[in-house]
Amino acid sequence: MHDDIPLTVGRVTRVLTERILPAVHAESVPLTAQWHELPGEPVSPAEGLALDYTPYAVGTPWGAAWGTTWFRLTGEVPAHWAGRRVEVVADLGFDRDMTGFQCEGLVYRADGTPVKSLNPRNQWVLVAEEAEAGRAVELYVEAASNPILVAGNPFVPTREGDIVTSSSTRLYTTGRLDLAVFERDVFELALDVQVLLELQAELPPGPRRMQVLQALDEAMDRLDLQHVASTAGDARAALVDVLARPAEASAHEISAVGHAHIDSAWLWPLRETIRKVARTTASMTTLIDETDDFVYGMSSAQQYAWIKEHRPEVWDRVKAAVDAGRFVPLGGMWVESDTVMPSGESLVRQFLHGQRFFETELGIRCRGVWLPDSFGYSPALPQLMRRAGFEWFFTQKISWNQVNTFPHHTFLWEGIDGSRVLSHFPPMDTYNAQLSGAEVALASRQFRESRVATGSIAPVGWGDGGGGTTREMTGKASRLADLEGSPRVRWEHPDAFFDRTREQLPQAPVWVGELYLELHRATLTSQHRTKQGNRRTEHLLVEAELWAATAAVRTGTAYPHDELDALWQQVLLQQFHDILPGTSIAWVHREAVEQYARVTEAAEAIIARSLAALVGEGDTALEANAAPFERAGVPAGGAVERESRTDEPGAYAVSLSERDGGWVLDNGVVAVTVSAEGLVTSAVDLATARDAIAPGREGNLLQLHEDVPNRWDAWDVDRYYRNRVTDLRDVSVLSAAVDDEGVARVVVERHISADSTVRQELSLAPGARLLEISQETDWHETETFLKVAFRLDVRAEHVAAETQFGFHRRVTHTNTSWEAAKFETSMHRFVLAEERGFGVALVNDSTYGHDVTRDVVGDDVVTTVRLSLLRAPRFPDPETDQGVQTHRYGLVIGADAEVATREGALMGTPPRRLTGARRVAPLVTATGEGIVVSSVKEAADRSGDLVVRVYESLGGRARGTLRLDLPVAAVTTVSLLEEPLDDGEVVVVDGEVPVVLSAFEVRTFRVARA
Repeated sequence: MHDDIPLTVGRVTRVLTERILPAVHAESVPLTAQWHELPGEPVSPAEGLALDYTPYAVGTPWGAAWGTTWFRLTGEVPAHWAGRRVEVVADLGFDRDMTGFQCEGLVYRADGTPVKSLNPRNQWVLVAEEAEAGRAVELYVEAASNPILVAGNPFVPTREGDIVTSSSTRLYTTGRLDLAVFERDVFELALDVQVLLELQAELPPGPRRMQVLQALDEAMDRLDLQHVASTAGDARAALVDVLARPAEASAHEISAVGHAHIDSAWLWPLRETIRKVARTTASMTTLIDETDDFVYGMSSAQQYAWIKEHRPEVWDRVKAAVDAGRFVPLGGMWVESDTVMPSGESLVRQFLHGQRFFETELGIRCRGVWLPDSFGYSPALPQLMRRAGFEWFFTQKISWNQVNTFPHHTFLWEGIDGSRVLSHFPPMDTYNAQLSGAEVALASRQFRESRVATGSIAPVGWGDGGGGTTREMTGKASRLADLEGSPRVRWEHPDAFFDRTREQLPQAPVWVGELYLELHRATLTSQHRTKQGNRRTEHLLVEAELWAATAAVRTGTAYPHDELDALWQQVLLQQFHDILPGTSIAWVHREAVEQYARVTEAAEAIIARSLAALVGEGDTALEANAAPFERAGVPAGGAVERESRTDEPGAYAVSLSERDGGWVLDNGVVAVTVSAEGLVTSAVDLATARDAIAPGREGNLLQLHEDVPNRWDAWDVDRYYRNRVTDLRDVSVLSAAVDDEGVARVVVERHISADSTVRQELSLAPGARLLEISQETDWHETETFLKVAFRLDVRAEHVAAETQFGFHRRVTHTNTSWEAAKFETSMHRFVLAEERGFGVALVNDSTYGHDVTRDVVGDDVVTTVRLSLLRAPRFPDPETDQGVQTHRYGLVIGADAEVATREGALMGTPPRRLTGARRVAPLVTATGEGIVVSSVKEAADRSGDLVVRVYESLGGRARGTLRLDLPVAAVTTVSLLEEPLDDGEVVVVDGEVPVVLSAFEVRTFRVARA
């Protein structure tokens, strides 16, 4: 026979596109439309239905950016449609390729009952399965005119990303507002043809492909293109045989779960996400009602809480679907957070608040963590997942790696403490699957554990901006359930997949350490104010808990559970993986900064009143220390008289002397030389005579790089940024003095450009190893990256960068492509470069990104460590980082892991000066090398028990005690969810609890008060 494959494929494709699909709703009548445009923020559904409506003509532009337009649609079912399925078909002006990124609508009945959403891939609303002649139709559409910000070139700067700068031009034009007959046979024929057309494209040459093509040709021969609806059944009959042939026994198995991945904020503000969630979940519960086996999964307790608060009618439907096992809460977290930058306590609270909401409101305990889209994953996460009771982990983002292909799809992920969690990446390489032939074939072809395991997961539905699964996707799934030449597809709860996988892979491959994303590295730096707000508020909330718990025990002051819960949930929301990373529109970050200010004010108020209750009224000058380390004689978690501190002037007096136009700062512990250029040219540990700065090199060197990535402006920094660098050496002001407290301070001011300036204050306190640098930058650059470099006389084969509850060691060389790809990496409060006997640390109060390079000077290797300070991308927020920015960071001279951990913690939690009548003794004191108290708080169940969390900070085994200065009834070890473990009761002797920890182990104790 002749090769007619191209002819058949071309014929079928054209008929499907031009004749079959339009015939699904071919018979229609226009509805009568009315509208009401709102000038400002959205109103409640009840208010929307009660608006005054005026006539609207289809084709009239509607909707300025971020506006809301209510449409009222009325009509009557024609008599000759009686007994047929009738639907409303509404095209609000959709671009089919922009699902989730443009206008959307939620449909209501006249009584205010929500029905389902309207979006580019879901333009129908059921009126009646078997309509009655003359039936009146009245529906309302709450239409959101969200601007498209990613069309064409998605990285063009735009002012449409904030309602305060967006234009008033109407963005959308309706195309169709009709009442139509839904032709079931035509719809099913379209799916039959699409599935087979996509299948044959993936099949190898051979009988199966040729038989599918022949069946498609025969179906086209039977279809009368002038009368598609009446001949669709006959055309379908030609396809019955090829659709009925079962899959091979060894076919890959795809566990599909409905999905929408609604970013809690991104190219839309939080207030719009609330409506996106309502729209999507209304549609998904409708789809559940119309199918027998479809399972929809949604993460983020915050999103469920929004539905409950703002759309109670949708909430009732969601609860019913959850009870039926068809709507699946996933992930057990408050939001799908970033996991690299939040503190350990923040991640604990993500799990605690998430699981408590799911259990309290829905009776569900999530068994796995669902994070398909975060930008890399901390090596501390496996332990935290396991200690919160999770059994599995799911993500997809690592498939976006620029250089290296991750070697596994199903594997055990091992964290810094040795904990392992069963993990899975879908080989379909998407979390927005449509169940196309290409997608399912890719999953089968790529699955790397196929020698021993049978299947993978597919999150199915339109996502990012929501929308979810469509009836076309469920129709495809039913055809792919058992089809020759294709993987088998079934709707399934992820728990069932992981249970089966655990049995199939008892010896799963192991990946040790962080899951580094070779992309989106600049998310560690973009939107500095957002990152600074996160760091400061998560520290403040831990401090507020400490003082509130201490006041509750010492004075009987009521613990502010409601306040703290609300504040934590606000901070946890801002840790969403497009907010904290700095990749959302201007509106989102403007509100984030405002929320951080509100949380800061509220947390400071809790701290102030708790400390006031503890110290009482008096005139004694006191200093309180909430850091987990003693500070100059002030115990961790306590307060003492200022006069009893051990760093008062005279104890280690700082001398300040001029040298070569610069200054030398010497406190008897370290001696620091600041050159006439304001650069640190020497930083000597006087006990060892070791200089932290490499000979002839400098520290505190500010450097500017041109920063125009290939794409993803706020997300990415590409390796070639290093090819253009400007060192900032010119000084406009250089002065020095010793202040009243004996601290030597050097002030350096520079012009970055004609538009930007920077002012630094370098300070050395009595007895300190830390040269602290406070920096204020008036930043008005564009597409520029600001870093500060320290060239260290340390031959470090690796550096230690703090992560949650410990640190992560990264090599400094680039022997392999894996190491070379990590040219920008994360840290929390410190990064340490160390050789035997000597180390240098950089600590900071609000920085996350850094890079490390090895440079050869003569015969010596110099380790250059640079902190990433500011960027200036133009998309999605053209004002990213503009204006006055502040940083605090410092050089710790002569450091090891213990010193770096302590100095980082002290910088993150400054001391508090106050007046009162009495000292405050710590509730909890830890002894033992490397044992750090992470938090002290009251239990979340409001029982009055205390919860104390400790961790091993140095990467080795530790033995010590916790001293509890309160009447104790019992102590037990508990999970991160504060629930009993099998360890039994802990022995307490004279208020002391023995503590034995392995490397980086996190342990949580629950203390019942006597």
